[in-house]
Amino acid sequence: MRVLVTGAGGMLGRDLLEAETQHDLVGVTRAELDVTDREACIRAAEGFDAIVNCAAYTNVDQAESDEDSAYAINAAGAENLAVAAAAAGAVLVQVSTDYVFDGTAAEPYAEDAPLQPLGAYGRTKAAGEQLAQAAHGDTIVLRVAWLYGMHGGNFVKTMLRLADERDTLTVVTDQVGQPTSTIEVAQTILALLDADVRSGVFHATCSGKASWWEFAREIFTLSGLDPERVHETTSAQFVRPAPRPAYSVLGHTAIADVRSPRIWSEALRDELRRMGRLAL
Repeated sequence: MRVLVTGAGGMLGRDLLEAETQHDLVGVTRAELDVTDREACIRAAEGFDAIVNCAAYTNVDQAESDEDSAYAINAAGAENLAVAAAAAGAVLVQVSTDYVFDGTAAEPYAEDAPLQPLGAYGRTKAAGEQLAQAAHGDTIVLRVAWLYGMHGGNFVKTMLRLADERDTLTVVTDQVGQPTSTIEVAQTILALLDADVRSGVFHATCSGKASWWEFAREIFTLSGLDPERVHETTSAQFVRPAPRPAYSVLGHTAIADVRSPRIWSEALRDELRRMGRLAL
C-alpha cells in the first residue's frame, strides 16, 4: 500500500515513518500540507491507498482560548482528509485521543462509550472523529493517550531532564491512564493496515494503568535513579486552563483481534533503551 502520513514532523508521525514495514510510507509535514485546505488535501491524496492523519492541534491549554484554531485542524482538517481519502478510494486512519471522554468512569472506556469531552481540545477531537466518519465510510478512528517517544517533547523526556536539574519532583497521583510509546502506536497502525481493516474505532494505548506519579517513579527506577525523589501531589496543586480527565484508561476489545497491546512498563523499558537511558 502507498500510505500518506500527515503531521510527519511530529512525535508519532516520525516514528511511524521510521518503522519497518512492507508499505510505502510518504510523510508530509505541516509546512508541506495544510490540512485546513480541502483542495490541497484532495490533491495530496491522489494515488494513495491509505492516509494516516497524525496532524493535530495538541496544545490542550491554549485550545481553551483558541478553540477556533484547534477546530480548524482537529475537526475540519479531519473532515478534509476524509473527503480526500474518499475521492482517492483510500482508507483514512484518524488519530484521536482519550480527551474525548470525561474521565469519570470506574472501568476502562469501551470503544463505543459516549463521547463527553471536558474541554476545547477534546471537543475538537471528538468533532474530528464524527466528521471524518460521516464524510467517509472507510475511516478508522484510533484513540491514543499519554504518548511519549524519542522525538519531540513529552513526559518521559521532561522527567529525565528535571531529574538532572532538581533533587526532588512532585507529580500528581489523582490522574490515571495508560502511558503509551509512539512506537507501540505506530506498530498498531501498521497492523491495522496489514490486516486490511478499513473502518471501526480502536484504542491503541498500552495495557495496564498507572498514575502520573507511578509513571514517573518507573521512569526513575528503570533509568537507575532513586524513585523516592518523586513525591506525591494532587491536581489541585497544579491549576491549568484546561481540565484533565482523571481516569483515562481505554478498553482494548476491538484491537485484540489485530494486535495485543503491550504492558506499559515493558514498552517504557524498550523506549528508555532506545533513548540510551535504560539502567536495569
